[in-house]
Amino acid sequence: IRILTEEVATQIAAGEVIERPSSVVRELVDNSIDAGADRIRVRIEGGGKSLIRVSDNGIGMSRDDLLLSIERHATSKILSVEDLFAISSLGFRGEALPSIASVSRMRITSKVAEAVAGHTLKISGGKLEDIEETGAPEGTTVEVRDLFYNVPARKKFLKGERTEADKIIDTFSRLALAFENIYFQLENEQKLLINLPSSEQLIPRLAILFGRSVAEGMVQETFNKSGLSMTVYAAPAEFSRSRADRIYVYVNRRNVKDRLINRAIMDGYGQRLMKGAYPQVVLFIETEPSQVDVNVHPAKQEVRFRQPGLLFQSIMRLVDSALGRRIHIYPGSSTWDREGEVQEPVEVRWEPSSPATKPVSFPLTTDSVQVPLFDDQITVIGQLNRTYILCQDRNGLMIVDQHAAHERVLYEKLMEQVKKSGLEVQNLLVPKRIDLSVSEKRTLEKRGEVLSELGIDVEDFGGEAVLLRAVPSMLENADWDQLLVELIGALKEGPVDKGSILEHVITIMACHGAVRAGHTMSMAEMTALLAQLNRLRLPTNCPHGRPITRTITYYELERMFKRVV
Repeated sequence: IRILTEEVATQIAAGEVIERPSSVVRELVDNSIDAGADRIRVRIEGGGKSLIRVSDNGIGMSRDDLLLSIERHATSKILSVEDLFAISSLGFRGEALPSIASVSRMRITSKVAEAVAGHTLKISGGKLEDIEETGAPEGTTVEVRDLFYNVPARKKFLKGERTEADKIIDTFSRLALAFENIYFQLENEQKLLINLPSSEQLIPRLAILFGRSVAEGMVQETFNKSGLSMTVYAAPAEFSRSRADRIYVYVNRRNVKDRLINRAIMDGYGQRLMKGAYPQVVLFIETEPSQVDVNVHPAKQEVRFRQPGLLFQSIMRLVDSALGRRIHIYPGSSTWDREGEVQEPVEVRWEPSSPATKPVSFPLTTDSVQVPLFDDQITVIGQLNRTYILCQDRNGLMIVDQHAAHERVLYEKLMEQVKKSGLEVQNLLVPKRIDLSVSEKRTLEKRGEVLSELGIDVEDFGGEAVLLRAVPSMLENADWDQLLVELIGALKEGPVDKGSILEHVITIMACHGAVRAGHTMSMAEMTALLAQLNRLRLPTNCPHGRPITRTITYYELERMFKRVV
């Protein structure tokens, strides 16, 4: 057994704290926030591998403090063991700066308000090179170059510059969302990517980071009881995504990742979400520091609560309550319909076309229509709860999920067109402006050619806005504000090979284009849908795997009514 050298021990510690460039950004911005800054500017180059510069107008550091800041376990935020259980700052271990300094070339310039001049400290690979007096504004600027230059084994595991930049954007966005009173700016390759002026309200920042359509749809609910305060901003289930990357959770303004909390949020949405779908939610939890342990993991993104069961139930009820109220929080927006009522659905093209002009009643025997389905004759009886088509066949009562059925029909039609000659395209008479988030715009620029192949013509309109000029004719009337964002999300973290990407994107398009639950259908529309379904290769499941039909046999019905034993 040997005692490790200081250099090796420091690099091991750095490996726990600094995983990638986004870790550096998180630690440095945390320090700026703790320093009381109300303006923080971040600049990156080469995905953060070449340069990360974080500047703030906080309280700054004196020459002596500057020298202490690069020593391990030197901090101004705690003094005793008891302080570990009453942490109110984001940082507290005194490990960030020495860890970063040990795996990079770092320069820190800082000045306190009462000082005539500031000081610049230079350190490379953990070794102090120089400290000198310099002119500087009040605050601190930390410049990190050549991250992991002296740890090639760690450097080779980093992703490409664009991927690392995307990680930084995500980390930066999560930090900025919790401190709307601070002016945040992020530059990438000398281009201003995110500009977030300070504000008394969170909503403008939500619109920039989540997209305007999502922010306009979010509902707000608060909870205050027994020393626990929570505020949730929850987007309706219509804005759900295929990934959980838009679930933002903060505990005492610290962004955390907690499976228990995520599970509580998902349970709060309950059956509003389809299987495999995740909501867009921002949850702020405020509690006494003594009730939560943040000293669990070096990255400080995991926490433990003294009463996790109580917290779980409170979050679940809070989310459920918010979605039950369905009231917009965005200025100037209209009031949502109450739960149970459905907004007017988008028009859906049918073959043959026979739209209902008014809700219809469905008699049990008259006006029934015979259609061949699954090699059997069925009778269309009517529609249940504007969601299910009721039919009878020789086996009993067959219930058809109208959305799942139409989704399967659209999916196979779209796939067939793509394989044959490409989708039929409809140019929009008036191009549609759609506002995206910064990361969504970058993904579109990187992988947008897949959408072009599907007949979706999108062009840059400045900032984070784009113009939608053409769409597949089969989906002309879909909600493209939401659909385009969902498609971009699929491109961002979807399959790698082109064929799988196309299939994934078409699945999403079919889902958005299909008739929704809550849409009143005429007998002719139901008949046409079932006839089209019957001609498909796989009429039993939607593209997501959900069943399209369920049958209650005559025998089961007779047992329900005690006609048989």
